[in-house]
Amino acid sequence: MTSALKTIGLAMACHMGLALLCGGAYAQAFGPRSAPNATPLPPGAVGNVSVPRGAPGATMDIGDQPGLVPPEDDTAQMDPAYRRQPVYFRTTEAPGTIIISTSDRYLYLVEGNNRAMRYGIGVGRDGFQWQGLEKISRKAEWPDWTPPAEMIQRQPYLPRFMAGGPGNPMGARALYLGGTVYRIHGTNQPDTIGYAVSSGCFRLVNSDIIDLYGRVPVGTKVIIRQAVTL
Repeated sequence: MTSALKTIGLAMACHMGLALLCGGAYAQAFGPRSAPNATPLPPGAVGNVSVPRGAPGATMDIGDQPGLVPPEDDTAQMDPAYRRQPVYFRTTEAPGTIIISTSDRYLYLVEGNNRAMRYGIGVGRDGFQWQGLEKISRKAEWPDWTPPAEMIQRQPYLPRFMAGGPGNPMGARALYLGGTVYRIHGTNQPDTIGYAVSSGCFRLVNSDIIDLYGRVPVGTKVIIRQAVTL
């Protein structure tokens, strides 16, 4: 009798142990899971949205943000002063010339008769601003993005290549400047227009770069200046 009870008790213990083991395996496989330990993303990384602080025209350090999709109305986040508009503009340059003022954060497309179409832009941050004379050497719709080696060194979390699309930091269009690595391009960060944020390129909201892209051909003269005298 005692032996039989021991046998029954052992069987029940084994059954309960098996049930607990199976239940634990089931819970592990199909039950709620705790979140894995997250590694904090570096500033400006994918999904880490930076919001400009301070007045437009300030200098900021905002890296490109691959994967960030811009809003449908990409002018809503802009200061109204940087929205595209025709303006009075006195110059001796021929109609069709692009003149960029890095200090004012504006790009002008000369139209003649002392008029120009003015676009708000984002420019290079401190240490990445430049001046010069170039020509548009190539145009691209929804351009791919291959960050140069020096950018990868500064921001090692960036992808080595990213196909064109709404989440691409190059935006909807790109105008390549001569044989340089610089471009006039769109952006997936419309809230950075009016700021010194880039690594030397000039960014416009997508609706503006699409407009400019349709107005200028390859070979267009581009003048980059610190300031423009009207």
